[in-house]
Amino acid sequence: MLEQIDFTQVNWARAQFALTAMYHWIFVPLTLGLSFLLAFFESLYVKTGNEEWKRITRFWMSLFAINFAIGIATGIIMEFEFGTNWSNYSWMVGDIFGAPLAIEGIFAFFIEATFFAVMFFGWDRVSKKTHLFATWMVAIGSNLSALWILVANGWMQLPVGMTFNPDLARFEMTDFAAVLFSPVAISKFTHTSASGFMLASIFVVAVSSWFLLKQRHLQLARRSILVATVFGLIAGLFVAFSGDEAAFSNARYQPMKLAAMEALYDGDVPSGLVPMGILDPDKQPGDDQDPFLVKVEVPGVLSLLANRIWGSFVPGINDLVYGNPQMNIVGAGEKIERGRRAIDALGRYKEAKKGHDEVAIAEALAQFRADQDYLGYGYLQRPEDIVPPVALTFYSFRIMVILGSLLLVVMALFLYFAWQDRISEQRWLLRIGVVSLLGAYLTSEMGWVVAEVGRQPWAIQGLLPVTVANSNLTTGTVQTTFFLFLLIFTTLLIAEIRIMLKQIQRGPEDY
Repeated sequence: MLEQIDFTQVNWARAQFALTAMYHWIFVPLTLGLSFLLAFFESLYVKTGNEEWKRITRFWMSLFAINFAIGIATGIIMEFEFGTNWSNYSWMVGDIFGAPLAIEGIFAFFIEATFFAVMFFGWDRVSKKTHLFATWMVAIGSNLSALWILVANGWMQLPVGMTFNPDLARFEMTDFAAVLFSPVAISKFTHTSASGFMLASIFVVAVSSWFLLKQRHLQLARRSILVATVFGLIAGLFVAFSGDEAAFSNARYQPMKLAAMEALYDGDVPSGLVPMGILDPDKQPGDDQDPFLVKVEVPGVLSLLANRIWGSFVPGINDLVYGNPQMNIVGAGEKIERGRRAIDALGRYKEAKKGHDEVAIAEALAQFRADQDYLGYGYLQRPEDIVPPVALTFYSFRIMVILGSLLLVVMALFLYFAWQDRISEQRWLLRIGVVSLLGAYLTSEMGWVVAEVGRQPWAIQGLLPVTVANSNLTTGTVQTTFFLFLLIFTTLLIAEIRIMLKQIQRGPEDY
């Protein structure tokens, strides 16, 4: 079976899904955060009766609508890819993965889409309070959509609340609450939504900074900056807090991802944190080379962050690949053996079912149940296959953390000068504010690179490798659709940017 895997086709399928996801994520965080900012702006309008707040709300709402529409288009394509490029995945886990996506479509997206019509077209057609309610419901619906999608993604990182049906060769849900309240799902939702809030705040700051630099719409810009920076700074602090919780979660449930994030090959007591470093590109698991050409290390801190215990052991890549009996860590080689026993037992179970041999059925099923937790490992060729791309994970994590920290400082400076009503004088800061939007998007994308690249080779952590999850398509077919989607998504992105820039140039005069 392993010899039949077309790794070129699998890698192209991976690349296509990564392309779709990264383009889609350009639009999603702005929707998540800007929807709440609209609700804040309109709440100030309803509370004060000041028409300027209405003008502010309607201007940002026009930009929200553009982003919202294109985000839907990319999201729909991404969901279809589960059926086209990952049909084995859809068959094996569709009962579980499909449930939160169905709830998102039927419930959350229904709320979002229904109230969007009232919010966008209902000005002067419904009462102020009804319109405000619609705006808040769009914000809540948008973030409920994110919740259910991230619950599905969280289950991929930590598969819980399910059992494997040997008759159908698929995983089936047994505990919906366990899936919904999985610690990884909760961590993903809080961290991802907060990062979206921060990005949207920086978007508002960037556009408003441009207005101030051009000496246009000064009152709108100053008020928008004040609200956005308060919201963004609170969100940014929560991003840092939830990011720490995510690292703690990785240490418990995805130790290989954490080891790749830190380029930690050999666990130590205590384990040091490397804030900055340059990796040796020739380093391989099991060799004697130093992982770093240059590094700055803070002794002991990784132990505290990963385990909440100073001086504790954090397993490295070699510990997880080859095992560490002293620390009771089972190596990937033993897991692969047990996984292959599970696959063999599953095959014997099916043959026994055909022959109605009750004794053989019971024996095979008992053997399968004993090793089923390692089922996915049975499809790997060698222990080193459990190692994700270390360099990409390591550098992406540091780009995310460094840029995120700098953006927090920028937001704090904007809030300080906006609170003192001196923001218009700080032209140096306004220029940084415009450029910071690119940094915010890069930070957001790098977060997803860490999350998804860091868990390779798994589609479902420990249970289903990507090489088994894909569809039986030719490489040429996937390549063709890859470049087709690249063209479509790039066109959509260019269209969004042009429409956004035109709307920003036009300004809020018509509102």
